[in-house]
Amino acid sequence: MTMKERRKRDVGSWSRFFYCTVFVVFFCVLFTGFTFSSFRLFGESFHPVLVSAWQNPAMEAISGEFPVSPSIEIRETVIFPDHILIFLQYPPSLPLFTKEDIDCSYFPPNSSQSQSHLKLPPLYIAGENLDHQIVRCPIPPRGFTPSLALKTNGHLPAGPTHRWDALAYEALVDRDNTTILFVKGLNLRPERISDASRFECVYGWDFKRPKFLLRADVVTVAQEIARCKTPLSVLNSPQKLNAIKVSIRVKGRGILHSVARPQFRPESDTPVPKRYEMCVCTMVRNQAKFLREWVMYHARIGVQRWFIYDNDSDDAIDPVIESLDEENFNITRHIWPWIKTQEAGFAHCALRARGSCEWVGFIDVDEFLHLPGNLSLHDVLRNQSGSHRVGELRTSCHSFGPSGLKRVPSEGVTVGYTCRVSVPERHKSIVRPEALNSSLINVVHHFHLRDNFEYVNVERGVMVINHYKYQVWEVFKDKFYRRVATYVADWQDKENVGSKDRAPGLGTEAVEPSDWSSRFCEVTDTGLKDWVLRVFADPQTHLLPWQEQQEEQEDRLFIEGNYEIEKEMKQRDSVVVKDVN
Repeated sequence: MTMKERRKRDVGSWSRFFYCTVFVVFFCVLFTGFTFSSFRLFGESFHPVLVSAWQNPAMEAISGEFPVSPSIEIRETVIFPDHILIFLQYPPSLPLFTKEDIDCSYFPPNSSQSQSHLKLPPLYIAGENLDHQIVRCPIPPRGFTPSLALKTNGHLPAGPTHRWDALAYEALVDRDNTTILFVKGLNLRPERISDASRFECVYGWDFKRPKFLLRADVVTVAQEIARCKTPLSVLNSPQKLNAIKVSIRVKGRGILHSVARPQFRPESDTPVPKRYEMCVCTMVRNQAKFLREWVMYHARIGVQRWFIYDNDSDDAIDPVIESLDEENFNITRHIWPWIKTQEAGFAHCALRARGSCEWVGFIDVDEFLHLPGNLSLHDVLRNQSGSHRVGELRTSCHSFGPSGLKRVPSEGVTVGYTCRVSVPERHKSIVRPEALNSSLINVVHHFHLRDNFEYVNVERGVMVINHYKYQVWEVFKDKFYRRVATYVADWQDKENVGSKDRAPGLGTEAVEPSDWSSRFCEVTDTGLKDWVLRVFADPQTHLLPWQEQQEEQEDRLFIEGNYEIEKEMKQRDSVVVKDVN
């Protein structure tokens, strides 16, 4: 055999040996991956989970010496100025965590995540969606990585982290198949449509790999909302929308981070009669104690549906809304954790309401539609919108002051506050969602309308808004925490100090003036108070319905509190007995 033939045979033998070895190793790794871990398949994580014959699947997912099963994962983490939000995703078979199940955990730089160095209780947990449970945690120390730890000694690996002020945060696929993207960080001027050619929408799983992204034109962009042409491949695969994210590329600056996954809004293009004539949209933070009066009053004058956008409340708003729902008030709560986004939130709400509501009022919980002429809200809407070209009703606002009070009035704001400023301040709007401009521009609760639609200023003798803006200091001081609107400065900021958006003469610190209870009192106005007492007050007890509910709630809390005290005393006595024995 020649040297050349021998060399050829040796090479062939080694080649066969090499490929056999590779095959065996690959098979072992694959088997190990299926058994103990997870691996990536076509760019997505595949998470096999072994369930023993004797152990519950939920327990399997959160127990053991290893970290929590990859079946539950931290999808995103968003850093805000004074807290963080952690978004969780679950498989269908597992129960959702409660505050009693987890701690917020923090890891210092360059440390392993096998053991956290700091644990704090979560501030709250919101959401009942397997794809969208939100855990609010205290802000981490500088440089620390936030995550979640189970009280059963497991933990979740940290997810991707984003800043709140440069982020695509929500997305809806509209009925014309465009994607409406809500995004912070564009820094566009208010009430102006910007040049769409400066931007590009991008769809995909990983925005760090531009070769695997779908790109789409921006149709319109204004304020914090961009409307994009949705790629056909996305529209044809609605089942994959839960995995695909959408963001926006600012040409010359790059792609913004995103937690936005497009959601379809099932809605017909064919005009159909709306289910509700009048709906209301509001954004709240810690307004639970005022919500019942606001809902019950507006239901009496003709509001049929309420959309509550909860902007980081931590005052037990859930039981209030559940109670109202059980009493057949058509009310729903939508978690909206994004700060300084009131205009975007109202646009989002208008899109949700469009399919079922003929008219939508955009007012706050301290604002009450008042009908001095004793017409019904139904009559006002019909009379003011005789022309089909009317798309918005603008209503003046009367601002009420503390009215000599120093404590929150037990009978509610409509009866308690009766002294106001003489000159109306600004206006709020009731709009037809069908009439809104495609840009969805809105500022100070009024929207830009489509061509051929117009607004009407409602006379104050027909309808006006009682705005209980300057309440007792205990309530009013909360306004210093943060303003919800995008284009108004927070009251603690030394910016636009003389603006009408602020309380005159207060400055930037939440320090109560000595004469606060007598301020903003130029005209005594008991019109709405008299109507509320006549219509709502119980003829025997003279209590208003929201007072009765408040007393029941206080009694229940008192009983529960006594029960907890008694339970704790029994536990202490039991400990003493055991020690004696």
